[in-house]
Amino acid sequence: MVVGGHTRSIGKTQLVCDIIAAFPQANWIAGKITQYGHGVCAQNGTDCDCAPDEHICAMEWETGPDSGTDSSRFLAAGAKRSFWLRTKQGFLAEGLPLLRSALAETSREASEEPVPVIIESNSLMQFLKPSLYLAVVDPAREDFKESARAALGRADALVLRGEINATISETVAWTKLPAKLLREKPSVVQREGEPLPEALQVLVQRALEAPAGVLV
Repeated sequence: MVVGGHTRSIGKTQLVCDIIAAFPQANWIAGKITQYGHGVCAQNGTDCDCAPDEHICAMEWETGPDSGTDSSRFLAAGAKRSFWLRTKQGFLAEGLPLLRSALAETSREASEEPVPVIIESNSLMQFLKPSLYLAVVDPAREDFKESARAALGRADALVLRGEINATISETVAWTKLPAKLLREKPSVVQREGEPLPEALQVLVQRALEAPAGVLV
């Protein structure tokens, strides 16, 4: 399962947390993928030390729910395990073996049914077909990542944030996407702080009941 969004700070991480909290029995493995480059972190838009010192990619398992990172928020929400995968901009493919290996090891350790995985990322959609892809959209925010624009056509549903004062068709010029594509996408309004809408709960439940997907 993948959660993406068209820009920073529109509640992608919170949506992942909402889903984890709504289905605690799932024992989620949750994760976040960050791509960095040009001295700017894709996580928060400011200079930081997220870039690995020696390699173009690095993956770390979160150790506790109170470190202040997004991956720690996943643990606080109820995830069984949580990770943070960091790659240089444009080098996500090089980071996927780390992800596959870590998830395979976790699966071998588990004695129960396969543990569902939920990942916050747009770029990951280039490499897999998840059981569910939710795209967070805020018409009040003009910035639109290219990775989000490329993936939006594959979204199973749009999760609308902020004050929705216009229809999707009226804001299509802002997205630079075909109006028909957005009009036909199922959409659910969930402002930050609100509980997970029933329609999203139904979509997640269906994804959990579907056969497990495979990273490619």
